Parts: sequence; C-alpha cells; structure tokens
Amino acid sequence: MDTGSQRLSLDELSLLRWLLGGVLMLLSISAVFYMDVGGGVMAALAAAGVIAALVRPDWPARVPALVHRLAFPAIVAFFIGDIWVTGQPLPAIVRLDLLLILYRGASYRARRDDLQVVVIGLFLIVVSGVLTVSILFAAQIMAFTACALALLMVVTIATAAEGGAAPKLAVRGVVPHWAARVDWRGLMRRLAEASDWRLIASGAALFLGVVASSALLFLAIPRFQLENSLFLERFVVRRAMSGFNDSIKFGDITEITDDDSVAFNADISDPGQAPADPYWRMVVLDAYSNGGFRMSPRTRYGYGLVGQRTGANIYPPPPAPGGPSWTIFMESGVSRYLPLLGPFRVLRFREAQNYHYSPDLEVISLVEEPASMTAYRVEGMPADGAPIPDRAFAASYARHGRLALMDTTLAGVSQGDRRVLARIAAGIGDARVLGARAFAGKAIAALRRDHQYSQEPRYPPGPGDPLVRWMDSRDQGHCELFAGSLVLMARAAGLPARVVTGFRGGTWNAYSGNYMIRNSDAHAWTEIWDEHAQAWLREDPLGSAVDGLAGSEKGDAALAALMDRSWSARLASLRVFWYRRIVNFDQQDQAQTLSAVKAAGDNSGRWLRSVLLELGSRARGWATGPWNAGKIGRLLGALAAAAVLFHVLALGRWRLPALGGRRGTDPVRREAGRWLRRVEGPEALVLDLQRIRYGPAPTWPRPADVFRRARRAASSRPRRGAPSRNTS
Repeated sequence: MDTGSQRLSLDELSLLRWLLGGVLMLLSISAVFYMDVGGGVMAALAAAGVIAALVRPDWPARVPALVHRLAFPAIVAFFIGDIWVTGQPLPAIVRLDLLLILYRGASYRARRDDLQVVVIGLFLIVVSGVLTVSILFAAQIMAFTACALALLMVVTIATAAEGGAAPKLAVRGVVPHWAARVDWRGLMRRLAEASDWRLIASGAALFLGVVASSALLFLAIPRFQLENSLFLERFVVRRAMSGFNDSIKFGDITEITDDDSVAFNADISDPGQAPADPYWRMVVLDAYSNGGFRMSPRTRYGYGLVGQRTGANIYPPPPAPGGPSWTIFMESGVSRYLPLLGPFRVLRFREAQNYHYSPDLEVISLVEEPASMTAYRVEGMPADGAPIPDRAFAASYARHGRLALMDTTLAGVSQGDRRVLARIAAGIGDARVLGARAFAGKAIAALRRDHQYSQEPRYPPGPGDPLVRWMDSRDQGHCELFAGSLVLMARAAGLPARVVTGFRGGTWNAYSGNYMIRNSDAHAWTEIWDEHAQAWLREDPLGSAVDGLAGSEKGDAALAALMDRSWSARLASLRVFWYRRIVNFDQQDQAQTLSAVKAAGDNSGRWLRSVLLELGSRARGWATGPWNAGKIGRLLGALAAAAVLFHVLALGRWRLPALGGRRGTDPVRREAGRWLRRVEGPEALVLDLQRIRYGPAPTWPRPADVFRRARRAASSRPRRGAPSRNTS
C-alpha cells in the first residue's frame, strides 16, 4: 500500500484552514451577544457573512475587486463616524472589530491574515469576559484557545507543504481548486484517517495541563477587579455593576447590570442553624445631602472608626451573644468593610490586620482594601435578625435629641422638599402613636403600592431633590431608592433612621456545603430607632411579605430553597475547597494535616520496604536455585522481549499513520537518509536530499536525479569523517 495515501493534500489542508478560521470568527462574534454595547445587528451581519463563506467557499472570489480596494477606507470612515456620533469608544471599537472580522471572513487569507483573525477574535473574547463577568467566559476562552491552536498548527503544516512559502489560499477573483467542490463530510473522514492518536493524545494532555495549571494559578495568585481597574464600564454607558457600595448617589445611575461573580463564601459550623434569608451588614450611612447617603464625620469620629487598631482577634464588650461559628472567605475587590450578621463573641483573622471597629455600629473596616482573598472566623454570631443595640446612640439621643451622636436630621433637604416629605409622612400616620415598627410597616406598604422594583430606575423630571421627586411619583426603582425613601419618611415623622448597605441572602452550594453570596446579592435596607427597645430595628422595604416567617426558618427547611447545583456552583466549590485546606487552616487543622501526611508517608514507606524485601528474597532464591534449560530459555526470552519493547518505545521504530504520512518506512526517504550520511556537499544537493528525507512528497525534486548527483558527488571526493546527520 502506498504509505503516502494517508497524508492530507494541499487542497485538504487549505479547506481545513478555511473551516478553522470560520469557526474561530464565529466564536469571537458570539461573545458580542453577551455584551450590551449596541453591536447586536453588526454581530448578526458578520456572523451571516462568515457562515455564507463557510457554506460557499467560492463566494469570496465573486466579490468585485473594487469592494476590496474600498473596504479599508470605508471601515476607517465608519469607525470615525461611530466615535463622533455616539461618543462611546469601547462600543465603537467592538463594532470596528466586527467589521474587520466580516472583511477577513469574506476574503481569502494568507498566513498573516490568519494571525490577524486570532488577535482580533481574542480581543472580543477578553472584552466580553471583563464586561459580563460571566462563567461562560471560561468556556469561551477555552474553546477559542483550542481552535486557535488547531488553526496555527494547520497553517504551519500548510507552510511546510508549500516548501516553506507562506500559504496563500487563493487569488482574488479566481476560485481556488479546493473551493470549487467542497465535501465537508469527506474532509472529516480524511482527517480521521490521517490523524495520529499519539499526536492527539499529547495535544489534549498538554491543553488540559495548561488549563489545570492556569486554574491553580487563578486560585492562588491575588486578584483584583479587572473591570474596575480598566474603567471599561464607564466607556460603555452610564450604568453600574451590582455590588457593594459604601455610599449612595441618586440620579447618576440609569441602569444596574447584574454581576454574578462570587463576592464571598461563608461556612457555618452548625448547618442546622443556617438561616433562610441572612442580612450581611457592612456599613451604616446616616448623612443625607446633595441627593445621596454617606457616613457622616460625626458618626465616623463619634463611634471610633478613625483610630486604627492592630491585631488578629477582636473581642467586643460583653455580654457576648450565642450562636454558631462562621468562616468568611471574602474575595478581593469587594470592599474593605467586612460582612457581618450582627453582634458576635469574637472575630479571628488569619494574621494580624490593621482595622477600625465600632461595637455599637457593628461595623469593621480594614485600613486598606485587600488585594487578595481575606478570610476571618466569627464565633457566636446569630443570624436571627435581632435588633442592634446601641448604647452610645441611646445616651446621646436622650441628651441631645435630633442633634445626637449620629446624623438623623433632614439638614440636607431643602424647605420645599421638606414640605413634600411632611405631606407624605402625614398620610402614613402619627409615628408617636404607632411606634417605630407599626409606622415602618405602613410606610413600606405605601412604597410598595406606589412603586415597582426595577434595576432600571426612572426619575421624574423637575427641580429639587431626586429622591424626593421619586417618592412623590409612581416611577420604578431599585433597593437603594426604597431604603432611602423609608429613611426620609421616618425622619420626617420624627423617628431616627439610617441606611445600611451590604448583601442579602445568597445560595447554598450543594457541592461544598456553604453559603455563596454573589455581587448581584448586594442590597440596601433601613434601620429605624426603637426608643423603647433602645435598639435599631431592621426594616426592608423589599423584604418578603412573610419576612418574619422566612427569617425563622433554619436548617434543612431553609437550605432546601437555597440549594444551588449549577456548574458555576461546582466550579466555586473547588475554590472553597482550596481556601479550606490550603489558605485558611488554623494551627489545629495544620497539626492534623501534618499528622495525617506523616502517617500516610510512614505507612507507604513500610509497605514499599516490605514489597522490596519480598522481591529481593525471591530474586536471591531464583538466582541461587538449580539452573536448567527451561530456566535459561525463560531468561533469554525475557531479555529478548525487553529489547523489543525498548526498540519500539524508546527508539520509535513502531509508527502509526500520521498527518504527514509514515516517513520512517518510505524506501525513498530511507535512500535519501543514507546519502545524507555519505555526502558533504554541495549545499544545493544537501538541501534537495533533506527535502526528500523530511519534506512532503509534492515538494520533492525528482529523486532519481538527486540520487544520481549524490553518487557523482560521493565518487568524486574521498569521504572524510563528517558529523553524521540525524535521520530519525
């Protein structure tokens, strides 16, 4: 059988290049559909053009030459006009990228053009991953990488098949031979015939190794929020990604986009006490002015959030509450404020930290926002949503009233807006008669009656405070608008109130057994002062109608509704496993781990030693025993089998059909190898022999003529000890 029949021809390699390039472009275009940059129509047109070129590879040859000459100036003009009209650089660059992909998909490509397709497509994939923060980014980048590597390998093989020249698929206006009759099924069959299982296995192992090592590096190396560092979102539209904020500004953000990346994971020591709807408090915002909430200097200084402390343990003043222990793994880029469920008995860091702490506010903030994952353990922290006692504010409020330790006034609201607030509060009822809890219930009912929740808030036009205008309308809004409105309504009725921001809820990772709180779980709610209880009551305008019942559910009943078995949860469980076993073990866990490793090593060593001793005893008994013909024959047979195995595996003499054919068994190639060992020159003769020995058959000169020249060269000069050339 002709051993060269397994090789892919130049036409087949060209068709395979065309297919891989088209698939690579479609993968890049698909990433645009996950980005809200106004490129959907352009992406659909580019995808349609690439698919048409894949179905009919002869179609690009029918594009007029004038279109090719005017394409680049037209693309540049479109990009400049796009920037001029929209004023948004990033969406314009994405649409420019799509036009370039459409142009490359509608024209025959040389090697440098294939490299351009890889670079252009990689840009779209990376931008999609940064803007969407989606778990699909991992699948996209892996598929893109695999396809790009396959394309580059085929381009390299095609270059060698064309004698080292850069492969050009076709000339404009001329339908190439490979595109005239396209048989994709036949190409797949020929590709299967010409593939070498060893090459495929080694390539797959290499790819999986790179993926595994990249995943380990991703877990181990400190990370930062790439989208925040590059400021990409502000180049798109005026929007915000969901996540924690330590201040609130109304009127600036017109839309909120969900960020489903994990903000932090939380382990609980007793899953039987796991709450159904935990509220993770992070920061208290009391001052309202200029259409926004922030923490006032009066609160920051009065509650001791200025003086820096250093240590690995935080002990609040007694009495200590009772509750389970929690271990929090907070990702980088979330905040310097730590999420807490309320009062606790002790908080332990993995190592000494510089921090600020207020036991009355129940707020802890690190001095610097951490650049890597931060882990801490909180003991005795219940999650029942009990009122937050505040002895400092109680004493100050009793002495100074509305000029108390915390800013609970309407100083930042104009007189006209105060009249609007007084009218809204009067429609709810007398807060002194109703009490804090009842007034909050009626105010929340009014907010829910007049407004719908939406991540695309609407502000009615007109002068004055944007939050007051929204309260006096029936427009839709997000949690910050609801929480801020309840605060202003309570203050207008004479009740101290404040906004608290953090996270609400989360899901239960079914694979790692922990709470998984995402950035999309970021939330804002209200705390109203109850003078009788001398504590702050949590009131959530967007809480469930059966909030009290949902908060009382614990254990299996609570976790059943929170169970997450998605692929993203499966991937997140690997990170939690890494944190538990590598990043965040204490001294006791470390001692147990080392003891287990030492015991396993001792057991393995004893087992290996016993096996070696047993084998040595048998070998000595066999060697010192009587020798006969059968014993000698078995020994020689074992040596012969070992020699054959070494010859097959180490020397590589046993070959399967490969993409380029079986070179080692071709008699013409073997003859060229013999002459390479014998002749030293001239250089042109050596190059011809090397081309026959190593190159594809279509690039060979006539072997008979080359061998005749080699015989003349060998006979015309004496052979000297020249260095031998490798013929494997």
